[in-house]
Amino acid sequence: MSAPRVLVLAKAPAPGRVKTRLCPPCTPEQAARIAAAALADTLDTVTTAAASSRVLVLDGDYLAPAGWAMLTQRGGSLGDRLANAFADSRTPGTPAVLIGMDTPQLAADHLDTARELLGTPGGPDAVLGPATDGGWWTLGLRDPGHATVLRTIATSTASTGRRTLIALRRRGLRVHLMPRLRDVDTAADAHAVATLCPPESRFARAVATDVPLPVVVAR
Repeated sequence: MSAPRVLVLAKAPAPGRVKTRLCPPCTPEQAARIAAAALADTLDTVTTAAASSRVLVLDGDYLAPAGWAMLTQRGGSLGDRLANAFADSRTPGTPAVLIGMDTPQLAADHLDTARELLGTPGGPDAVLGPATDGGWWTLGLRDPGHATVLRTIATSTASTGRRTLIALRRRGLRVHLMPRLRDVDTAADAHAVATLCPPESRFARAVATDVPLPVVVAR
């Protein structure tokens, strides 16, 4: 079996359209810079990981790195857009691993582990990375056709990850759980995740510049 295709589902970092939960304390322009840094770091990490191909599945207008393919997100709900990302990039016999742009602490080792698991005969049929907010940060499928289950699962809830795991297992899939990572949604998330990134990362620098530290009120 070939190395997996890696998909990055992302939204172009335009003010007012991304990271709106950072506002306040951030302005829409600051939030967009945070999103741009997170996306750039994520794309850099995926570029260094082994993959049969790399696809940026985009909502909006953004220039993909050299050697990347581009797809436009298709569908209304996030569940449909996730399922369509797998379907629109599917090649028979090629596993697919999808991540988003909200975990800039992602390391190439995470993706290499998913590749090894999905490429091992007798290994798991799927890998799922739970997020601390109850969602998930990655889904890898030996057969991307199984992503159709995502169309029926409510996203952005505290039970999205658990429901995804249940749905995959109901299809008879063997699922390996990846390490739990924290998504960047709020200012507190941004500061916590920045500490997990290399100091020279775009995201860590952007957070230091554009995300005010929480104010602690003495009592």
